[in-house]
Amino acid sequence: MRKFLLALIVFWLSAFASQSTDYETASAFQGGEWFKFRIHYGWFNASYATLEVRDEILNGKEVFHVIGHGRTTGLASVFFKVDDNYESYFDKRTGQPYKFIRKIDEGGHTKDVEINFDYDNNKATLIDHKRDSKQTFKIQDDIQDLLSAFYYLRENWDVDTLKVGDEHVSNMLFDDDGVYKFKLKFLGRETIRTKFGKVKCLKFRPYVQSGRIFEEEESLTLWVSDDANKIPIRVKADILVGSIKADLDAFKGLKHQFKIHMD
Repeated sequence: MRKFLLALIVFWLSAFASQSTDYETASAFQGGEWFKFRIHYGWFNASYATLEVRDEILNGKEVFHVIGHGRTTGLASVFFKVDDNYESYFDKRTGQPYKFIRKIDEGGHTKDVEINFDYDNNKATLIDHKRDSKQTFKIQDDIQDLLSAFYYLRENWDVDTLKVGDEHVSNMLFDDDGVYKFKLKFLGRETIRTKFGKVKCLKFRPYVQSGRIFEEEESLTLWVSDDANKIPIRVKADILVGSIKADLDAFKGLKHQFKIHMD
């Protein structure tokens, strides 16, 4: 689940954004939106992941509350059980994250962390509930967490200006390793076949660290719908022991019509 989410966010953190969008009049998404992704390894269903948007109030502020959940299923759960939960609370007007929660169990490896963002003092405090410890990181106003980044970029990117070969670098605070830097290359537009029909997509290549999980820096490929929704359609990752693919499997609550081209 973590590798899948990171793959998506590497794309979502591209620097195709301006700072002027008002989330209260969000044009790409709304409360009630829900995605389900099928993650498979070869012929086997490895796991499912979901993303849900809720309208809530946090400390007197109107926020979007995004909940991400992933778990292994079927035969995969026998060999390696995964139960991952991620949450983000971000401002409806600015898109800035206020709180990020990561609570995971991956084959017995567990984490229970919370990040609180303080923009008045330009810092973020990471609380590790498992270790009963705290860390503080210096941040700037444009920082994003693992989930808020996706919705921020959906709301702000200008896909009309993209050119093949464009590369961008941006930052994200995810865990106790601090701020991450990602580089992403735009590969062009492509129409792919899905369970829903043919979907016109934007295609991207994020650069990842090679050696531990991925074969090389260019092991990930991402496809995102080339429409007003800008939703992830497919992620493919070449890893040291094969290939993993994640496909959009179900959805509801989209603000715009999902443009599908039937055969």
